[in-house]
Amino acid sequence: MYSLNTWRRLEFYRRKGFAHERDFARRLWSLGFAVIRAPASGSKVKKTIYPDIVAIMNKEVFVFELKTCSREKTIYIPRIQILKMREFLKRSGGRGFIGIKIIGTGVWRIVPIEELEETSSGNYKITIDKLKKSLRLRDLLSIIRKTRSIDEYLNRDRFNQSVSQDP
Repeated sequence: MYSLNTWRRLEFYRRKGFAHERDFARRLWSLGFAVIRAPASGSKVKKTIYPDIVAIMNKEVFVFELKTCSREKTIYIPRIQILKMREFLKRSGGRGFIGIKIIGTGVWRIVPIEELEETSSGNYKITIDKLKKSLRLRDLLSIIRKTRSIDEYLNRDRFNQSVSQDP
């Protein structure tokens, strides 16, 4: 059983996580997406699968699991989270991403789940290098339009995998 102080600390971190999810949802909404934040994400619901955020624009479905960190570092994601996300993606026909907020910067980084690396223990990770080269929220608009900004064209080789091959 948790002590009262431990319980309060857990609740504090949960509320902060919810605030980051709401921030992400608001930012997507301001870019023109229809956005749903799953209130049960991260809870102990066993029989259903809920991603943190589902965003839709022009019939394109984007599914997000969100993470936060205090600085640019390797991010580890439990295998079960990715398996559940892949099942949701299969059913929805959407594209999966991990959204990472670097606390204190206000910047959200976006990594397609196809770019996750499997660890020796079967979990997944996003390396610092991948994190530094990751997409930003506005890049999702380019994916929908199947176009690239000059910055994406010059600096992000893997962006070619997500959008049309035509410059």
